[in-house]
Amino acid sequence: MDLSIIIVNYNVKHFLDQCLISVQNALSGISSEIIVVDNNSVDGSAALLVKKFKNVHLILNKENPGFAVANNQAISIAKGKYVLLLNPDTIVQEDTFSKCLSFMNDNHDAGALGVKMFDGNGVFLPESKRGLPTPMVAFFKIFGLSTLFPKSRLFGQYHLSFLSKNKIHQVDVLSGAFMLIRKSVINEIGLLDEAFFMYGEDIDYSYRITNAGYKNFYFPKTNIIHYKGESTKKSSINYVFVFYKAMIIFAEKHFSKKNVKTFSSLINIAIYIRAAIAVFQRLISRWILAILDFIFFTGFIYGLSIFYQKITDIIFPIEKIKILIPIYGLIWTIANQSFGNQLPPLSFKKLFKANFAGLLFLLTCYALVPKSIQFSRAIILMSSAVVILLSFITRYTFKILNIGLFENLKTKNSRLAIIGSEEEINRLEKIIQKSQKSNKKIYKISPFKSPEKTANFHGTLSQLNEFIDVNKIKEVIFCTKDLSVQNIIYAMANVNNDKNINFKIVPKESEFIIGSQSIYKDDNYYSTELNHINSLDNVRKKRIFDIYSSFLILLLAPILILFLRGYVYNFKEALKVILGQKTWIGYEENIGNINLPKIKPCVYSIISTKDKTSEDISNKLNIIYAKDYTLLLDLNLLLKRVFKM
Repeated sequence: MDLSIIIVNYNVKHFLDQCLISVQNALSGISSEIIVVDNNSVDGSAALLVKKFKNVHLILNKENPGFAVANNQAISIAKGKYVLLLNPDTIVQEDTFSKCLSFMNDNHDAGALGVKMFDGNGVFLPESKRGLPTPMVAFFKIFGLSTLFPKSRLFGQYHLSFLSKNKIHQVDVLSGAFMLIRKSVINEIGLLDEAFFMYGEDIDYSYRITNAGYKNFYFPKTNIIHYKGESTKKSSINYVFVFYKAMIIFAEKHFSKKNVKTFSSLINIAIYIRAAIAVFQRLISRWILAILDFIFFTGFIYGLSIFYQKITDIIFPIEKIKILIPIYGLIWTIANQSFGNQLPPLSFKKLFKANFAGLLFLLTCYALVPKSIQFSRAIILMSSAVVILLSFITRYTFKILNIGLFENLKTKNSRLAIIGSEEEINRLEKIIQKSQKSNKKIYKISPFKSPEKTANFHGTLSQLNEFIDVNKIKEVIFCTKDLSVQNIIYAMANVNNDKNINFKIVPKESEFIIGSQSIYKDDNYYSTELNHINSLDNVRKKRIFDIYSSFLILLLAPILILFLRGYVYNFKEALKVILGQKTWIGYEENIGNINLPKIKPCVYSIISTKDKTSEDISNKLNIIYAKDYTLLLDLNLLLKRVFKM
């Protein structure tokens, strides 16, 4: 057999489909085999392969062991004279394999070969040819010198950018996206190093090939498309850590101790730089609306005050305007943040509530402050109308442009996951599709652990967090006919709270009706919203409650310290709560808490020290608190604990 093509797939079903079609077209006249290793994908990749590509040798892993391990599984059974490691997010030309095999047959000193790669926009990918990442080369790359001076033989060594991309070259490092290796070389140097989970194994293997006396060639006489980064989000901070950790593993394996120390220092600098950039981008995305609110509110209120003075001949002291108008803008900005108006979806009701709260606060302050620093009630009232209009315009603009946190949500076509037995899911699916005038995509999630029972599902309960990420799920429905409330809470606890998922519970038909708050209208379908403690809305509400109540406790401290025993303790704890180290009310601490949604350590638990119960009862109360969170309970418990009410 001439060629064994090995593809490791992880949640890129549609790219894998295109890749395999192009591979099959390019294998005409070549004795070959295709081996696909699927690393526990949750996007239906395995079903696609079984249905559409029956000639492919499929290896299904029950977990994700990493890129190197998966490739080694396939290499161990490969029968070809040559082995090609190919990414699933690639498309090869019809002549790619014939040209590459011809070159390898004519050049017996060639141990491995890489080709000219373009991204999905037709832009040449510089990683098609690379130099060895020595400490000096890494330094030039990390600090941008290789980008500033790409044609320099000194600075451009990382991507060998001084070499023509249109000519054949002997290079140090080939890309793992397309690496054609002579099987006899593999037999000599061994398999990929499994210490590398996802990145760096191609650098290590290229280095081992050259150390064994063979050559790596960059071969631009054929091209491939590589949809770079589709199987891994390379802009994420997680990618930065995984990639640079792989570089350190490579350095420790092949460099001297002195060089390893230098290399590690450079890598750590790079990690901190990239992490700082990622954090800065996240902060900008999160706070851009608040910043714009403050700027627009302040500017327009100032303009309104100028206009008001002109038409009424009333002159406001410039000192008051400079101080009070920014305060007005800040108060309305805080009101918008407090009501969650920086997050989608756009809600005029929430905008009105925030506006009214800000207006009420300003009018109250106006009535309480001395007359000497009072401004104008007319300006406050008129500003209220301006503020709500500006709030709507900025958020609607963000929604239309799909920028910041205000993505343009398509609620009618959002993706839905139902967790339950096949019978229960089918029942709900019919009702949902009947009651909706759009083609809502529904995914079936199995609540069972037995593989035999999960065959007809898209995923399993243990994969829920990953499944939500991959399939962009916005709504999850739990069927209590097949899941206990405790298992539902545990499943929710494993879902990252930044996803803002809408969770619902549907009771089994034989039980009483919990509620009918669902968007689906049908006599046989009832659900209740899960007001879980880790929803974005409740996280925000709980934090605001903690801050406001802490400031109140601090303000009342001079008076209440004299009358309430233990108030000094509350005073100290209030500072920790303001700093975000603690929350006022939280779970009763027991061993069983490990699967509950994560919240900060609490000052007071939901159970009083004098009402201590068994661990089983405590855990049940914790579950209820996590499932049906309400600020009224926090307020009630805080008053009892702090003010002895």
